[in-house]
Amino acid sequence: MDIIYKLILVLHFIGVAMLVGGFLSQMGAKPPLVTHWMRDGALTQLITGFALVGIAPNLEGGEPFDNAAVGTKLLIAVIVTGLALFGMRQDPEKQKPYWAAAGALAIINILVAVFWVAA
Repeated sequence: MDIIYKLILVLHFIGVAMLVGGFLSQMGAKPPLVTHWMRDGALTQLITGFALVGIAPNLEGGEPFDNAAVGTKLLIAVIVTGLALFGMRQDPEKQKPYWAAAGALAIINILVAVFWVAA
């Protein structure tokens, strides 16, 4: 079970790389767009996050999660995914607020993971 958890964790990291990388790659674009990388990264993060929380309690020596932190991360992840999905449906000129909010919230979610969940 430990190897499965670690493989899902790697996919989770790939998802965050796709999401934040897609955000950063559009910083100089006029106008910045919500890319398929952002959408797919957000969906990867959401799916693998559910899997990680579901598997972790079954690991040997696994400690329970802080439910408030996990709930906060879930809420942010759902909002980021929604912003990415709805942002891609907009005309390119109207995508900037979706792009900015999704990218900023993705970075906030990383900060929550590092400073709240891992503390």
